[in-house]
Amino acid sequence: MFEYLKGIVAKIDPAYVVLDVNGIGYKILCPTPYSYQENQPATIYVEQVVRDTGITLYGFLSLEDKELFLKLLSVSGIGPKSAVAIMAAEDTDSLASAIQNGEVKYLTRFPGVGKKTASQIVLDLKGKLGDYVKKSAVATDLTPSLQDALLALVALGYTQKEVDRITPKLAKLPENTADGYIKEALALLLKK
Repeated sequence: MFEYLKGIVAKIDPAYVVLDVNGIGYKILCPTPYSYQENQPATIYVEQVVRDTGITLYGFLSLEDKELFLKLLSVSGIGPKSAVAIMAAEDTDSLASAIQNGEVKYLTRFPGVGKKTASQIVLDLKGKLGDYVKKSAVATDLTPSLQDALLALVALGYTQKEVDRITPKLAKLPENTADGYIKEALALLLKK
C-alpha cells in the first residue's frame, strides 16, 4: 500500500524507528534502525504486512533493500521477522553474494535459519539477485588508489552502504590518487 514514508525520525529503538509524518508517528520495524538519526528528516521505504495479529510496517534505507526483503519473504519458511533478522545480521551485498554462490553453511548462521531453510533460500533466490551481484562485480574493476580510498572511508567511520552508494560515481571520475578520491568522496557523502 505504501511505497515510502518521508518525515522526521522521532525515536530510535534497537528494533524500530518512529517516523513523524505530519504529526502522525509511524512505528516502523527496521533491520538497521541506527542508520537513521533522531530529529532528522528521513525517507524510509516501507512494506506493510497484514497478519491476524495486526498490521506492521517494515522499513528500509533503500528500495533495493526493500526488494531483497520481499524476495526473502517469497521463500517458504521465511516470515517478515526472520527476513528482517537476516538483513540486520549482514550487509545486503554479502547476503546476496552468499545466496548467488549457494553458500548454505554461511546462511545457517542467521537467526532462525537452519540447513533446510538455507537450502530453500538458495534454491528460490539463486539467480534472482542480479542487482546486488552487479554491485559486487563493479568493485573488482576499481583502481588500486580508489580501493585504498574506499577502505580509508570505512576506517573513517562511514558505513559500507554509504561507501557503496558513492563508489560508482567515484569510479567514473578520471584516475586520481587515494587522497584525491577521498576528497571527492567526502564531497559526495556530505551532499546527501
